[in-house]
Amino acid sequence: MNKKYVLPGLILVFVLVVVCLLELMYYYSQPVLSDNITSYGVNMPEQYEVHGIDVSRYQQKINWTRVSNMRSNGIQPQFVFIKATESNRIIDDSFKYNWQLAKDNGLLRGAYHYFTANDDVQKQAEFFCKNTSLISGDLPPVVDVEKLFGNNPADLRKKLKHFLILLEKQYHCKPIIYTFTSFYRDFLGNDFNEYPLWVAHYFQPNSPIINRPWQFWQHSDRGRVDGIKSKVDLNVFNGTTADLNKLLIP
Repeated sequence: MNKKYVLPGLILVFVLVVVCLLELMYYYSQPVLSDNITSYGVNMPEQYEVHGIDVSRYQQKINWTRVSNMRSNGIQPQFVFIKATESNRIIDDSFKYNWQLAKDNGLLRGAYHYFTANDDVQKQAEFFCKNTSLISGDLPPVVDVEKLFGNNPADLRKKLKHFLILLEKQYHCKPIIYTFTSFYRDFLGNDFNEYPLWVAHYFQPNSPIINRPWQFWQHSDRGRVDGIKSKVDLNVFNGTTADLNKLLIP
């Protein structure tokens, strides 16, 4: 072999070996979900009876008839959380459409508010209540809390508790808190254990990793659902259909 080709050849071999090693490291670092059912384009946790989705304007115009009629490996969506409001001035562009059509097609529905702790809490609660029409038989109102917005954790907890109390007075039921497992652990602590929890923790095979009871688990943000063009969040309820019905607004 011509010596001038030896060094480039060795470099090429070295690069290929490194690439292969990196691919193997990535493959073996992924969670093993082979025992679960593949459905809706993802590996589904199979031990849950009740499944659902959550949507906002980012899912664009949804064909709710196709959503409600979808069946995949015996799994069908039974509930949906729909974004309603954010802060004290933003209404989700698709809320009214999604809110009515989801109910018309037989899905249990719930509305959520994206909580911004740097805005007036009273005004946020009034804005949410004014722009949603939660009634008996709907899921309890949800507060989506994901950021500190410049607050220290103690102030965030104080403001969040105030917001939850205002909603509870309005709807006569405990509101649901939505957040990620890490955010709940780092910033909410044990101050909200009496409230129902909807927790996001992706790519876990059986349940979210959190040291308190939970009611809803957002287990994937990559679902494929008939009637929805984009990817959608997938959720399960931690109980039976009868248990879920007990949670509804009286």
